[in-house]
Amino acid sequence: MTLNPSLPAVMHLDRGGAVNLPCLDVIAISVSKQLLWSTVAIRLRNRIHSLSCLGEVAATQLAADLYSFINNHLFELIGSDTDRLSEVDTKLQAITEGKRQYLAQSDLGRAIASVAGDAAAALSHPLFDPELMPAALKSALPQSLAFITDPHVRHRYNDEFVSTELSRYRSFFDNLDSRSLSDQQREACIRLEDNNLLVASAGSGKSATMVGKVAYALDKQLYRPEEILVLAFNKSAADELKERISRQLAVDPTTLERRVTTFHALGRAIIREVEGHPPQLANWVEHPAGEARVIEEIIDELMRADPEFARLWIDLLVLHPKADIPAEVFDTKADYERYLSVRQRRGTAAVGTMAGIYVKSLQEQTIANWLWLHSVQFEYERQIPVEEEDGAIRHVHPDFYYLASKTIHEHLAINADGSSPFADYVAHAESKLAAYRKAQLDVFKTTSAQASDGTLIPELKAELVKRDISFERKSYSAILTSLEPVVIKHYHKLISVCIKHIRASHLTLEMLLERAKSLHDGTRAKLYAQAIWKITEAYSRKLDEASRIDFDSMIANATRLVETGQYKSPYSLILVDEFQDISEPRANLIKALKHQKPFTKIFAVGDDWQSIYRFAGSDITIFTQFEANFGVSWKGRLEQTYRCNQFIAETAASFVQRNPAQLKKSVRSTRPSIARSIRVIPIEGERGKPDFADACHRLLRRLDVFLGGISAQWRSDGRQKLKVMALWRYNQLDPFKGSPLKFENIDVSGLSFHRAKGLEADYTILLDVSEGDYGVPSRIEEDELLNLVLPQPETFEYAEERRLFYVALTRASRGVFLLTNSREPSRYIRELSEIAGENLRFETIDGDVLNQCPGCRVGLMVERTGRNNSRFLGCNQYPDCDHTQSMQ
Repeated sequence: MTLNPSLPAVMHLDRGGAVNLPCLDVIAISVSKQLLWSTVAIRLRNRIHSLSCLGEVAATQLAADLYSFINNHLFELIGSDTDRLSEVDTKLQAITEGKRQYLAQSDLGRAIASVAGDAAAALSHPLFDPELMPAALKSALPQSLAFITDPHVRHRYNDEFVSTELSRYRSFFDNLDSRSLSDQQREACIRLEDNNLLVASAGSGKSATMVGKVAYALDKQLYRPEEILVLAFNKSAADELKERISRQLAVDPTTLERRVTTFHALGRAIIREVEGHPPQLANWVEHPAGEARVIEEIIDELMRADPEFARLWIDLLVLHPKADIPAEVFDTKADYERYLSVRQRRGTAAVGTMAGIYVKSLQEQTIANWLWLHSVQFEYERQIPVEEEDGAIRHVHPDFYYLASKTIHEHLAINADGSSPFADYVAHAESKLAAYRKAQLDVFKTTSAQASDGTLIPELKAELVKRDISFERKSYSAILTSLEPVVIKHYHKLISVCIKHIRASHLTLEMLLERAKSLHDGTRAKLYAQAIWKITEAYSRKLDEASRIDFDSMIANATRLVETGQYKSPYSLILVDEFQDISEPRANLIKALKHQKPFTKIFAVGDDWQSIYRFAGSDITIFTQFEANFGVSWKGRLEQTYRCNQFIAETAASFVQRNPAQLKKSVRSTRPSIARSIRVIPIEGERGKPDFADACHRLLRRLDVFLGGISAQWRSDGRQKLKVMALWRYNQLDPFKGSPLKFENIDVSGLSFHRAKGLEADYTILLDVSEGDYGVPSRIEEDELLNLVLPQPETFEYAEERRLFYVALTRASRGVFLLTNSREPSRYIRELSEIAGENLRFETIDGDVLNQCPGCRVGLMVERTGRNNSRFLGCNQYPDCDHTQSMQ
């Protein structure tokens, strides 16, 4: 890329073939962070030039240089064509006098563009930046051009316009979409910058605002109906918006078919219009479980046909169900131990294995699972007598003992530099090994260093071969029978999202392997990178052989048709619902539509607190970094909720904002606070496994009786029953098995946290709000393997799980019941207790108040017996919490 000041009208680009890019034809310059590097995109009306493989600093500097070079040319054009500036002045005065409409930069640009000449072309250029304009040139411009050159002038004008318009349209907004809009909703309807992001709270009326935006724009005659496009993420949401907009406009919903639609339907329509026929979609893409079924088929085919894949896949499932992340990465020892294991034994993490035993670390789990996989007989921590130097006998418990050769195997937490994370560990380990040798016992060791560099299993295998221990690898069917189904389901979900990113971003195996080196568990990441590459290749072949495409390919193809100008966009105002769920391919389609037609505006609505579809390809950074992605923008808020009472709204908002990356909002409810409307019910169970289904049924019966007793209070508005939703993280918790119970005073339904998004009830019951791999937060969902394909991964622990719990919390208007394992209450309960204090009530399933531990805030104070048979109160979370109180 050459920027020559002596040729200011063009930028010279040579990529094996020289091309000149006229500065006036460049409409956007952007920097995006890719997997391993940053890319500068130079967008023209009908094509994009991408300059990749740049460091972040270099890319940012290049974009700034290009931007400055173009503006210098624009300033030269303005200065050389001052005679036309009086015509520009006349056009600007015509649209600014009388404050008849809101003025975005593009509205001024559209008026200026109607004037012929270089000065008008420069002033209306989308990259024109008055901040860079020389002072002498700026002072020579007519007074009205201050709207262009001084942003404060335009902002003052627009603030005054909004204030006046709110008065003019008071009656219009008083009865819109069968409701009276809030002040924030009304302002969002009126303001229309070139790029707009409306950050909504749960239950704050974002759909009503979108309806109001369309109705207002049409009433003001800012756009013709066919120039407005409303995009939703699924057909049911699109149908609801279509119905509400058509009802407000008093038109037939079928007339909105093209203008209120989904991304998929839009992509299909664009391709059909250009190519004369709709795209040929693969027969599985429109079936809810189709993609999962195809991934299963591909894995089965590769298992039969590709021995290398079979090894990779089985090793992933059996040896690496989760990443081996160092303890120092976690905030506390307790967090690390919770990550390791579903259950605790005497306060110590216990990691389950395929062999049916519990070990102390993920590396020991890998060893035990490998031995199980190859049918090697062993004992874990077998008691063995060893003679001391003084002749005394002491008993040791080596990690592994192989019966066939009477061999001891110690796995040592020793790093490559010979150090250990544990004090005095190295000296103790050497002493232990020396004692074995002195007793003439057969012994070998493995280390954490070998686990880190990928040599652990080869070293283990070599040691066993030396001792003539035979291996018999279990069959795939036997492995599947022994695996927990959720482990396989987890990998399938990972595969689904990774396929999307690999194909959309044109990633290579080399890129994935390079990125794998940066993950905590590099051995697992390398295995997964090789496996997912084979699966993605097979997936792409399956599409090619059938001459079909999937949804992501359809969106990408539609984007290409827009970017190359083969499709001519009729849209000047694009509204996007649920923008927090946006993915990179969808964002690229929006950008292509916006940039192809001059002066097109974007109005995006969503709630980053409810971004819960990363596994479907969504990228929350497109929302949280909206201006970096779409350009200078207005950002509004909808902070009044019509759903949750104030206590639930405030508590949930404080909870989700503990992640500093979430956008800040203050949430106000139209419903007053209901004290203690979030209640924690600890459930006991045999062997630490509570029966949440039974507990849910008992709570529903109690709630039905209670509401029947106060029915005069809530039946006054004509309601015959109140609505209760039981919600769960994973479907195996469904307490109704698909058939909810019937009650006299309540209607009951049951859904997963994800499927409950967008719904509401009077009361909700959240099941198993407990620690665990499949609890809340779910430890298996926050898998570092996603960072193989995500260019901007989230760094806050369990970021998406936190948002998902926020979604579950904010479905209820009157009250939320959290059912938790009394032995393993979720860390989120502690946080809610810290936020809500005494207003978070702990009670039994029958409603009796429980004595909450003031120390850990999740345990219960129970009677204990001390020395000399003394009685005292101690926390039931001991030894994790040793808080005690004297008996009163």
